[in-house]
Amino acid sequence: MRKSRVQRMVLATCLGSFLLVIFYFQSSLNPAAEDRILGTSWHGKSGRNPLQALYDSDQFEQSSVQATHQQRRDLLSSVCSRYTRKRRLLTRDDLRHLVVDDVHGLLYCYVPKVACTNWKRVMMVLTGQGKYRDPLEIPANEAHVSSNLRTLSEYSTPEINHRLRNYLKFIFVREPFERLVSAYRNKFTRRYNTAFHKRYGTKIIRRHRQEPSNEALERGDDVRFKEFVYYLLDPRTQVEEPFNEHWERVHSLCHPCIIHYDVVGKYETLAEDANYVLQLVGADASVKFPSSSKTTRTTDDMTAQFFEDISPFYQRRLFNLYKMDYLLFNYSIPSYLRLR
Repeated sequence: MRKSRVQRMVLATCLGSFLLVIFYFQSSLNPAAEDRILGTSWHGKSGRNPLQALYDSDQFEQSSVQATHQQRRDLLSSVCSRYTRKRRLLTRDDLRHLVVDDVHGLLYCYVPKVACTNWKRVMMVLTGQGKYRDPLEIPANEAHVSSNLRTLSEYSTPEINHRLRNYLKFIFVREPFERLVSAYRNKFTRRYNTAFHKRYGTKIIRRHRQEPSNEALERGDDVRFKEFVYYLLDPRTQVEEPFNEHWERVHSLCHPCIIHYDVVGKYETLAEDANYVLQLVGADASVKFPSSSKTTRTTDDMTAQFFEDISPFYQRRLFNLYKMDYLLFNYSIPSYLRLR
């Protein structure tokens, strides 16, 4: 009797854990029936949801923008098929970066250092029911307040599956090393980022600087790029904790080989790609994606300068670390790297 009771408890525990796994499959219900059951309804000005608008447009002669995005989807699928042998199931933790817009039927996977502040501002306008009208009126720090936008991890399993199947899913990516240098500049060379200096800077200096001063060990505010690279490549780093989202690989943040992204936007064509997404959702003409500042942004030339002091050995190791992002999103090996 006692053994039977223990077995039932173990079975219940396993079942509880099993229910946390997200099954991403095609529904047997039609979209209208799912809407009634799950309480969702989202249609643009044309009366269609944005996912339908995207794939209906593919049936006709494609514009150059549509053709570009089709090529990006095809490449992503091809690379995933080649390099992903076993497709695992999603967990709630995988969905923390997917921002949900139930008004327009959108899922946006935000990637830090790829215009994510402005995209969060736009999502707040789209989901705000008139509370916000101009993205630039929203302070940057308010855009990152977690309670202002819902993520897919907050929904029930049936609701998650419904949105994965029926919402337009989009992501914006950037040349991986340019994004990495942008993260380094923002988090380690700006005096105001004391939280990053204390949490990461002090550890990096303690482990990867010979004879550091007491002040450097205390403040952690003068991390060199070379030391940052050593930290990323140190086997202890990811054993102790996952990479911070600002330098985590895109494929680890957004899982593009598990989640089928309908639009893959690029930082290099940000304005054009952002406009394409807003057109698909039927956003009001007054909703404009904010133009980016070109005076402080990290460029390819600037990135090349940071890599001048990195030896070919560490360049190769760092490239291997970010290699999947290069392959998945069709970025060429930077000409400044010395990988031979």
